Amino acid sequence: MKMRFLTLITLLFFGIYFSQTLESPDKNFKLNFSQNSAGQSQYQLTYKGKIVVKNSTLGLTTKANNLNENFSILNTHISTFNEKWKPVLGEYKEILNHYNELLINLKQRDSEVNLNVIFRLFNDGLAFRYEIPTQKAIHYFELTDENSTFNLTGDHKTFWIQSDYDSQEHRYQETLFSGINVDIVNKGNGVALQSLGGKHDVQSPLMMKSQDGIYINIFEAGVQNYPVMHLRSDVNNFGLTSILTPNAVGSKAFLRTPFQSPWRTIIVSDDARKILAANQMILNLNEPSKIENTSWIKPMKYVGIWWEMHVGKSTWDYAGSQNGQTLQDLKPSGKHGATTENTKRYIDFAANNGFDGVLVEGWNTGWEDWFGNWKEDVFDFVTPYPDFNIKEISDYAKNKGVKMIMHHETSGSASNYERWLDRAMDVMKKYDYPAVKTGYVGRIIPRGEYHDGQSMVNHYHHIAERMAENKLMVNSHESSRPTGMHRTFPNYIAAEAHRGNEFNAWSDGNPPMHETILPFTRLMGGPMDYTPGIFEIKMNIYNPASTFQVQTTLTKQLALYITMYSPLQMAADLIENYEKYPDAFQFIKDVAVDWDDTKILEAEPGDYITIARKTKGKDEWFLGTITDENARNSEIKLDFLSSNKTYLATIYEDGQDADWKNNPKSYSIRKTEVNAKSKIKLKLANGGGTAISFKLKE
Repeated sequence: MKMRFLTLITLLFFGIYFSQTLESPDKNFKLNFSQNSAGQSQYQLTYKGKIVVKNSTLGLTTKANNLNENFSILNTHISTFNEKWKPVLGEYKEILNHYNELLINLKQRDSEVNLNVIFRLFNDGLAFRYEIPTQKAIHYFELTDENSTFNLTGDHKTFWIQSDYDSQEHRYQETLFSGINVDIVNKGNGVALQSLGGKHDVQSPLMMKSQDGIYINIFEAGVQNYPVMHLRSDVNNFGLTSILTPNAVGSKAFLRTPFQSPWRTIIVSDDARKILAANQMILNLNEPSKIENTSWIKPMKYVGIWWEMHVGKSTWDYAGSQNGQTLQDLKPSGKHGATTENTKRYIDFAANNGFDGVLVEGWNTGWEDWFGNWKEDVFDFVTPYPDFNIKEISDYAKNKGVKMIMHHETSGSASNYERWLDRAMDVMKKYDYPAVKTGYVGRIIPRGEYHDGQSMVNHYHHIAERMAENKLMVNSHESSRPTGMHRTFPNYIAAEAHRGNEFNAWSDGNPPMHETILPFTRLMGGPMDYTPGIFEIKMNIYNPASTFQVQTTLTKQLALYITMYSPLQMAADLIENYEKYPDAFQFIKDVAVDWDDTKILEAEPGDYITIARKTKGKDEWFLGTITDENARNSEIKLDFLSSNKTYLATIYEDGQDADWKNNPKSYSIRKTEVNAKSKIKLKLANGGGTAISFKLKE
């Protein structure tokens, strides 16, 4: 009794009148929830005895209520959950979902509003969310702010991109937390549409490393019917506050009870490799699959009519600048890429090299004058150009055993796309297109909405759900970044939602460190359609005056098929470029895209990553290792291989004189026999990489 009394006196001295703790299953994490004398909820997170997030306040603001203080504790409840589940497509055959949960039931003294705060502690870190149950005091409400805070312990190294409600396609900055400042960013970086936040506002996932070697990743999971969370940085006091993307009328969301917010996540480790593996935690915070029969959801490796437009060989549009008011008036420019003849050429290439599909962009009418025009009905998604015979192409592909991938560029007009959606899906099913690449280039219609706002988040989910009802897969581009939705809708097979490989063709590009950061940020939320596999690195091969280039070596492009996870992978370069380098192209032909196991062998954000993956259903492994602008030597143990078996390792590595800028296409290929006791020495050039296949010796 005396000990309890002394504890209460101590809490009151610090302005705290309630405290509750929760530990992770492995006891490395400890959460302390407390409430101060003002009735404010706050939390503190420790990892292996070190504070990683200091006392940080929680709360919401609605148009009618300030749900940040003046709360009383009704009760608390601690529970444990432990299960294993199997993803339809993924990096692992089976995923463990194990956490301890703390539920805090609160009641606001003046408004009588009931609010729950739910904490889950995994062995990877903390997740928390807000919940407003059904009640008389609140039903429909307008959310004006979420006030989640994350108070850090120091001036951490930080990998960040500026807050932009319409795009994530920015180059990463690597600074101390105190150095976060949008003024240092080159705004002319190829991003066409920018809706920037404040001077110190950044996007999540935010990746950091403390001075004593603790890695911290702040993100969110399960974003549904809610805007995307950005973060405001207090660069002087090392704190972060949630910012929600606004809607067209200046608030954040229109909601009703029962309400649950997305999860806010804090993933922490003293080993960078464990941060990458913790993307499973993001998946675990999403609802299980809503699709009962998933047999039609298949991984795909594809080629297509896409890169040739980016390098200027052909165009999306049929007639160049608009030269007619109707389809019959249009006169062909002679540069249109999506022709029947050209598509058949890609189908033949796919069939001859074991690829599953062919993507064709620019097949449908409307491309002549849409870009830059805020038009409502640019595309109808059903009418092909005169030189694209959709039935003939469909029959030809079917005869060759190749699937066609549809392309729906919405021009940002989500409302128009929804009006045409049923008819567009009917065309896909009629001509046997199992998957669609959607695009959202440009300002959003309904006008005034942002790509990251509640309205568009609902749109992306609506498209995935409607496609699932029709047994169709989705690869979204220019959408909000994924937060684990591919668990709930596994037909949401991939997304872009970041600065992809195409920026290298016509802008200042993606610096060599770019691909070493993406797995710690964008890929935490789901697979990315990065479109790797570019062999002709320098763009002056197409335009002698061009100074643009892919900022990697050729073999780093191969390694990206492993380090950048996606069950939908494109061999993005032109057919003729692959025909120049058939020995290197062999790796792209061989590499799997769906996996039974993943081993993170080495990792350091901004510097290097080495990952090995086991092919789904086969005793076969692939390894990819990449570095930033610095050359790197390493030695890898192969103890992930099956014991007592011999494998033939085919090693695709940088040549002795390789360099991403001066000699990017220098590479060599060697073969050696290995087993689980073997080691392989890796030598990576500046901006380079190595790709290895391990196949059982026959």
